[in-house]
Amino acid sequence: MSGLQCLASENIWFDKRCYDEAEKCFYEGANGPSAQAKSALQQPKGSQLKRRHRNSSSHAGGDQELVSRMKSMELENQTLHKVVEEMRAALQKLESRVAGLEKSPAAVTCAKAAPVKQVKVENGDDDDDDDDVDLFGSDEDDEEAERIKQERLDAYAAKKSKKPTLIAKSSILLDVKPWDDETDMGKLEECVRSVQMDGLLWGASKLLPVGYGIKKLQINCVVEDDKVGTDILEEEITKFEDYIQSIDVAAFNKI
Repeated sequence: MSGLQCLASENIWFDKRCYDEAEKCFYEGANGPSAQAKSALQQPKGSQLKRRHRNSSSHAGGDQELVSRMKSMELENQTLHKVVEEMRAALQKLESRVAGLEKSPAAVTCAKAAPVKQVKVENGDDDDDDDDVDLFGSDEDDEEAERIKQERLDAYAAKKSKKPTLIAKSSILLDVKPWDDETDMGKLEECVRSVQMDGLLWGASKLLPVGYGIKKLQINCVVEDDKVGTDILEEEITKFEDYIQSIDVAAFNKI
């Protein structure tokens, strides 16, 4: 037995969907359209009402903006009219003032002009005045001027001489070396300090080891550059040949 024959023998309702749709259409025709259809019809009406409301509100907003602009323009126009009127009044005043000045220029110049005084000259006294004037001068005036000039020069020179002058000085540190370790360093320092001259001032001193028990004397002095030089100082110190072998300048600084 084939498959088709089996299905033919079965009690199956293949056309049930068609019958359901026909039943639905019958009841809709009897009771009117369904709620879905009504809602579908009502939706276009609501959208139209909303559009009308929006259009009316937009028109109302545009009208208000236009009215406000017109009011502001009217105010600006009024202020401009006031400014123009004020300028016209000022211009009229200026024109009237200029016209008044042009009509009476002679009176203005006469009022500003200063009166001229007349000076009378007596011919009789002119000869006496000419006799009193000395055109060439006299020797006494020249001598007086020369004397005043010389007094001023002397006063300036005296003032300049009283002003203290800056003396250039230097600080010198000397290294004085003996012959050997048996040299009396106290006697050596005494000989160095015995050197005296104008512009020389001895300072502090100390003994420093050199080597092999030998020590050197390091002594400081201040000299005036114009009066004392290192060559003269070295020459005077090296005269003590019994105690001093040599002398060196360890440091030289300007004060």
